[in-house]
Amino acid sequence: MRGYLTLTRRELGGYFLTLTGYIIIAAATFLMSFSFVVLMAELQHEPTPMPITELFYVTYFFWLILLLSTPVITMRLFAHERFSGTYETLMTTPVTDRQVVLAKFTGALLFYCVMWLPLLGCLWVVRNYAATPGVLDWGAVGGTYLGIVLLGSFYLSMGCCASALTRSQVSAAMMSLALGAGIFFVAWLADYFPNQATWQAQLLAQFDFFQQMHDFVRGIIDTRWVVFLLTLSFFFLFLNLRIVESRRWK
Repeated sequence: MRGYLTLTRRELGGYFLTLTGYIIIAAATFLMSFSFVVLMAELQHEPTPMPITELFYVTYFFWLILLLSTPVITMRLFAHERFSGTYETLMTTPVTDRQVVLAKFTGALLFYCVMWLPLLGCLWVVRNYAATPGVLDWGAVGGTYLGIVLLGSFYLSMGCCASALTRSQVSAAMMSLALGAGIFFVAWLADYFPNQATWQAQLLAQFDFFQQMHDFVRGIIDTRWVVFLLTLSFFFLFLNLRIVESRRWK
């Protein structure tokens, strides 16, 4: 356990002790703030029954931040270790492969959660300057953040897996972005062709992340979506572990 915590602190330090982490947070904060500026400009004269969290979700700014940030966050985890020559040193320390994989994923996930904290500031501004009392439902805010963390963990696990496959951070980022964009396209197809009776449509509907987030941003927690996203995350982490362990077969 001590080795796992030490490695997690090391990964977090890699984000917060370098300029890269602050650039990622600044870019994500800009996109969040800009999205709320656009929303407030559009809603200046038109009231809406939709919660603010749902309005943010339907602008596609959330998906843009998710698709672009996760490859950048994860691209250095294993690829940089291989490129700099510290990978073999790390793997010969008294830690297990599982601890290394989990520590790198945990560090990336914690940084990802910190990156989304400015969203609370945007929601606070809306709450304090809106003319309607109770404009912000904190249950919906909690559901939104749960959806953000669950989807983020899935995309981060894919990014970790891609980073373990190459020595190039750029290649890792491109593979993660391509895979994430492909999953997003599948989710778009599932949302575009809903309520089909065929088994293909039923299988496709499981990847309807739009509907999943639609529930989360309204404060509705469906355990089926939670289990499904956690299962996907564990699956890619399992693949990541097998890739790391494959060095012993060479």
